[in-house]
Amino acid sequence: MASKQELLEQLIVPVTTALGCELWGLEYLTQGRYTTVRIFIDGPNGVSLEDCERVSRQISSVFDVEDPIDGEYTLEVSSPGMDRPLYKEAQYLRYVGETISVRLRIAREGRRRFKGVISKVENGDVFLLVDNNEVQLPIDTIDKANVEPRYDEVMRQHNLLDDKE
Repeated sequence: MASKQELLEQLIVPVTTALGCELWGLEYLTQGRYTTVRIFIDGPNGVSLEDCERVSRQISSVFDVEDPIDGEYTLEVSSPGMDRPLYKEAQYLRYVGETISVRLRIAREGRRRFKGVISKVENGDVFLLVDNNEVQLPIDTIDKANVEPRYDEVMRQHNLLDDKE
C-alpha cells in the first residue's frame, strides 16, 4: 500500500509536468487535525509567483476531485529557494561541490547535525567533507538537508557587490 506522500506525489507530478515545472519536493505534515501539504516546484529558469499560483490552482482542482486528504488542509506551493531542501539522490548529485547542512533522524557518532561539502553521491549515500574528514551518510537516514546559499555569488550576478572587497 502506498504511503500518503507517495499517493500525493502520483497526483501532483502530472500537474507540475503539464505546467512546465518540476516537482522538487513534497512535505505532508499533520499536527493533530491540521494538515499542511507543502509543495516545492522548480523550472529551468526558476519559478515565478504566477507559476506557483497556476500549480496551486490546478492541484487544488485535482485534490477536490480525488479527495486524497481527510478533513481540511492547507496547500502551500513555492520555489525551493536558495537554501533549497534536498530530498532525492539525483538532487544531491546536482549539488556535488556545494556546502549543505544535514540533520539526521538518529544520531551518528554522537551527532545529528553535519555541515560540509558534498564530495560524491553513490548507491544511496552522500559523502560529505566535514572538517577535512569524509563522512558517509545514507540518504534514507537524513531527516532534513538544505543547500547553504551563496549570497555573495548572487549579489555579484546582480551587480550588488563591489568586486574590490
